[in-house]
Amino acid sequence: MRAYQDMVFSTAARLSGNDAQAEDIAQQVFIQAYEHFAELRSSATAGGWLKTVATNLTLNYLNRYRKRRRLFSEMASRSSDEETTDLEWPVPDTLLKDLGAEQRRALIDAALRRLPEHQRLALVLHHFEEFSYHEIAVRLRVSLAKVKTDIRRARLALLPMLQSGGLGRDSVDD
Repeated sequence: MRAYQDMVFSTAARLSGNDAQAEDIAQQVFIQAYEHFAELRSSATAGGWLKTVATNLTLNYLNRYRKRRRLFSEMASRSSDEETTDLEWPVPDTLLKDLGAEQRRALIDAALRRLPEHQRLALVLHHFEEFSYHEIAVRLRVSLAKVKTDIRRARLALLPMLQSGGLGRDSVDD
């Protein structure tokens, strides 16, 4: 558990955007790991298994939460099925070079938390969990065009936050 707790928590926190939810999800991941301890004890793929479980539990939680929110919300859903092309993330490799690893991680995590949930999920699954666009679309039950649009918009929203090194309220508002 000690060897993987940071990875499990950060996976859940980046996807959920909420530390309290991430703690609950991480606890569930390790409960499942305990139930499968005999299989995982000597497995070289235990870390991958834990990351997959953390990702799946977080997505399941978010889907349940989203369904509940929709049930009680009168807001109409917006369609983002417009065709987009995949653009490279226009962030230079040297953008955060003056920051230490911990500062860089904190800035990126804080910026990710400012994104709308649909953009954050798509971006984190693609860049941090290395899912393909198609895998993300299937996992989130949305169109491929929506995944591409959400990732593109998330990248564009993150750029000014990361460039300024600040997370002012105006930097993400859409």
